[in-house]
Order: sequence, then C-alpha cells, then structure tokens
Amino acid sequence: MSNSIESVLVETRVFPPPASAVQGATISGMDAYRALVAQAERDPNAFWARLAREHLQWTKPFTQVLDESKAPFYRWFGDGELNVSANCLEAQIAQGKGDKVAIIFEADDGKVDKITYSQLLVRVSRFANGLKSLGYKLGDRASIYMPMSIEAVVAMQACARLGVIHSVVFGGFSAKSLQERIVDVGASLVITADEQMRGGKAIALKPAVEEALAMGGCEAVRRVVVYKRTGAKVDWTEGRDLWMHDVEAGQPDVCTPTPVNAEHPLFILYTSGSTGKPKGVQHSSAGYLLWSALTVKWTFDSRDSDVFWCTADVGWVTGHTYITYGPLACGLTQVMFEGVPTYPDSGRFWDMIARHKVSVFYTAPTAIRSLIKACEGNPKTHPRNYALDCLRIIGSVGEPINPEAWMWYYKNVGRERCPIVDTWWQTETGGHMITPLPGATPLKPGSCTLPLPGISAAIVDETGEDVPSGSGGFLVMKRPWPAMIRTIWGDPDRFIKSYFPPELKGYYLAGDGAQRDADGYFWIMGRIDDVLNVSGHRLGTMEVESALVAHEMVAEAAVVGRPDDTTGEAVVAFVVLKRSRPEGDEAKAIAQQLRDWVAKEIGPIAKPRDIRFGDNLPKTRSGKIMRRLLRVVAKGETITQDVSTLENPAILEQLSKSL
Repeated sequence: MSNSIESVLVETRVFPPPASAVQGATISGMDAYRALVAQAERDPNAFWARLAREHLQWTKPFTQVLDESKAPFYRWFGDGELNVSANCLEAQIAQGKGDKVAIIFEADDGKVDKITYSQLLVRVSRFANGLKSLGYKLGDRASIYMPMSIEAVVAMQACARLGVIHSVVFGGFSAKSLQERIVDVGASLVITADEQMRGGKAIALKPAVEEALAMGGCEAVRRVVVYKRTGAKVDWTEGRDLWMHDVEAGQPDVCTPTPVNAEHPLFILYTSGSTGKPKGVQHSSAGYLLWSALTVKWTFDSRDSDVFWCTADVGWVTGHTYITYGPLACGLTQVMFEGVPTYPDSGRFWDMIARHKVSVFYTAPTAIRSLIKACEGNPKTHPRNYALDCLRIIGSVGEPINPEAWMWYYKNVGRERCPIVDTWWQTETGGHMITPLPGATPLKPGSCTLPLPGISAAIVDETGEDVPSGSGGFLVMKRPWPAMIRTIWGDPDRFIKSYFPPELKGYYLAGDGAQRDADGYFWIMGRIDDVLNVSGHRLGTMEVESALVAHEMVAEAAVVGRPDDTTGEAVVAFVVLKRSRPEGDEAKAIAQQLRDWVAKEIGPIAKPRDIRFGDNLPKTRSGKIMRRLLRVVAKGETITQDVSTLENPAILEQLSKSL
C-alpha cells in the first residue's frame, strides 16, 4: 500500500439542518446522535442486540450477539433464525400495510404499474413455489440478469424466501462477465428477461445468457427462467428454458418462508478488484437486513407517508439495499424506474418526482453532473420548471460529490430546504457507514460528515496508527458491524488479504484514502488501489487491461483513471500494439475498435474514454510499469517527479503527444 493523499481544501460553507427536518426526525439533533454513538461505544453487543430485536422478526431468537472466535470471519446473531422475505412482506402486512402500495414502477416509455404489499407477497409466493417445484432449495445459487422491474424484486425476494442464494449481475455487463460470475458462484439457475428497455432502445438479455452458457463451465445450470419484457423472439432450449409467467402459473398464493440461520448467505454480489478477477462479496441474512432497515430509518429519516426513490439499478449493491430490501423492510412506498434520466429528455427525473410526489430522492453524482450540463443545453428541463415541493430529503451515492455539484443540487433540486445526505459506503459494508443525518448533522458541501452510530471509522497510517486531523491516511473500521462482508465467495485468503492486512491491527481496510477536518468530518480522497470509480461503478484496472491484451492486435496495456466532471473518473488506456504505432485517422479507428472490444468483454461502462498508443510503456529497469506517471500524463499535467529510475523516460513525451 502507498499513501499519496494530500490535504483537502478547507470548506467554510456550513448548512445546519432546517427546523422542519429536525422536528420529529428519527434522530433529532446532534445530542441525540451523540447519545446513540455513546451507547454503541459503551456496550456494542447490547447496542446491536437491542436493535436486532426491535427491528427484525425472528423465528428463533438469538442468544449470542457477536462471535469473534474466528476473526475476521465474524458471526452476528449466529444461533438465531429468520427469513428475510417474511421480514419485508408478512411483517408489513401484519402492521396493516397490506393495501399500501409497495412499488410504483415506471417503465422506460412512461407506463406506470403499482403493486401493494399483499399483491407483492402473492407474486413472490407463487414464483417461489414455482422454483420449489423445479427442485430449488436452501443453499442453491441463482444468477439474476434482469432489467429494472417488479419482476426483478419478485425474483430476488423469492430466492430469499426459499433460502436460495442470489447473485445479481448488472444487465449492462457482457456475456463474458456474466459467464465468469455464473461459474464462480456455481449457479444452477439463471433468471433473466428477453430484453430490457433503456432510452427508447431494446437491449437483448437472453442472447447474452445463451452466449455465456455456451462459453463453458456453466454445466451446473439446470434451468433458465425468462421474464417476457418485450416479447422479442429469442432462442429457446426445450427442457431448460421456461417463461417466468409459466413458472408462476397455477402455483399457490401462499409459500411458507424457509427459516434460515442468521449467517446464511442472502446474496453474493461481484465487485471489481485490483487483480482482474471480480470478487464475490458474501453477505449474511440477519446482519445485512438489520443494517438495510436501520439506515433507511436513520439516513433517510423514513416515515410511513414517504414516497422513496432510489435511482440505482438492482444489479448494484445500492439497488439491493435501497430498493429490494431496505425500503420494503421499513414498509415504504417506493418508485422504481426502468429508464435513463435523459429520455425522452433530461427533465425525466424532475417530472417523475413531481408526478409521483417523491419525498426522498437518492441518486448518483454522475447523474447530477450530467443533468447540470443537460439543463444548460435545454433550459426547459431545468428543475426550477417542475413542482418539487414534495421533496424533503435528497441524497447522493456512489462516489464523492464535488462541492459545486453539491451546491447546484442543494439550490435547484432541494430548493435550499432539503438536507443532502451524502452517503459513503461500499458493496462490502452492506449499507451506509459515514453520512449526514437529515435532522441532526450540519452539512458541508463535499463531505460525507460523520460515521453512523455503531460505526468506528478512523483514518490511520501504514502501521495502523491514527493520524492527526488534516492529515491523509487509510480509511478503516476498527470494530466489526452486523452488515459487513463475511468473506469473498470461495476465496477466504483473498478476503483477509484484501480487507484485513496484518499491518493494520485487524482493522477493516476500506481501500479509500481519507482525511478528517477540525470538526471531525470525513473527506473521501479516492482509491488507494488500482480500482477506478466510473459513474459510481467500481472497475478494476486489471480487468480492463486484461480485456485489452486479449485483443489480437494488443501486446501490452496499462489503464489508469483521470478526473472527469461527469463520471467522476474516466478510463484512460495506454496501449502498445503488436505492430507499429498507428497515427492520425488509423489510430482513431483502432482506438474505436478497442473501445468496442472492451465493451463486449466487460460492458459499456468499462470503455476507455481515451486510448493512447506508444512504442512502449514507461517501466523501471525491473520491468514495473510506472502507473503513477501515466496518471499524470492522463491528466495532461507536466511530470515533475524523478524519472531517473525509468528504463525509457523518452516514452512519456511520446504518450503525452499521442491521441
């Protein structure tokens, strides 16, 4: 590990929570926040046990809170049993919410469907019964490759109901990425759709599944269940493929939920790592669900009257925690959206907020930045032209939000009366870790502010020692928490190496650099490893490099990130071909060819923004590629570092001038 984090600009703008947010808030005022923090620090086990008993329904109560005997493979509530789906559905109906709308689904073309908690329970039960009739049971794994839809939630909840471990793969990923995940998780079931609709265009999903299964290694897959989204013609394998509606047809409306151990894996979700092979992040049932519900209640100050909208895709952890599980476990009405924020125009988000009376809105800085630009091009789509008085809380997720975008969001969407909850967390943490509380925390543009109660966040140096305020260091968690990653599926050694390096005293290493200001507020400074954050999606540089080198023309490649106003980070690739270095139009044509190749191998999100061709890459005499110098080149900055260790320093000038 290395630490090159410099100081952060001092932010003098502070926005106290408005009185309307403080009044009646779940955590109201800083004294209430500090009291909860003190409780958690005084007796962590009692703190978490109380919350687990208050917020979850158990079929077998737990007696043990935290088992640290095999640290860092922590177990929470390990002798308890429950069912996640029952906590999301039956628990709400028992509170009289059966007729309450659970999901308002808006399709790409604007068509709206609504489903109540009682109706959702029936759908989930029928589909779960259908899967059960096909022989699926506790411990089996299902890969889910679906569009944003009520059906995606039904599929995930049905798996949870049976104790089938689901692994959702984002619908924008390529067939190869899907195949790698099916093989790694050992899926015996794939749930997909014929197509998905985005921005008025149909994007095929079933053909990608066919391609993935044909690649080999997927012999465990017995069934492919297909949601008929568009009715497009698809290849069909009799005896293996089934329509989702046929699986549900004729099944009973009641499916007794399968009680599972608190530590039973609810899902495996793959996230990019610096080695090239995606990491299967394993999450538990009880600890994960507890934190999903708590963070919805704390961070979003959720109320029964809320209409909640998280714009993420269920293919990412944000869509798991803040669409499929958290809001349902809290009995909320939520909006779910199939499309993109710029179709049919860039006013789509604001129009939907106004029409559906959204009160809590949660989106990514990338979306905000792209909509700022779009408003400049088409003033009619500016949020000031929409009735957004229904909003009371707005949030940000996926990456740090730069202060300028924060201010635009605060003024134009929140109308200077809605607190912004700028949330820091990860796939591995299960839910929010450091975030403002809308009824308590004074806000600073660009800072995720303070850790939630029970979260022992700290900034340390390379030996695990705390660093003083204003100094950069590694963001760590000093104590375990219920929703933390349990292991990397099938690779416990990589789990320890990635998250609990021995030099850091057993602390959880987040992989982000950070610093704290004089008020104790956290500022996230970026990744300390070779993982890029593009539009809130994590991409391993090794993944992109591996894809490029797999192309027949490419001899060598190095990938770095550079700051981007819209996507946060942009992928920049430095490529050495097996032939002479191309120039001019030929270079542009080959660069486009390689971009398309990366999109096919990984997915469109991984496409390099820039591809630069060189005769070689900057390397030390021992052959190590000097990526830190390439980052400087990618930003268009002048290299001031010592380059005497380079075998070929002149190559930097060539790469600086290339396409």
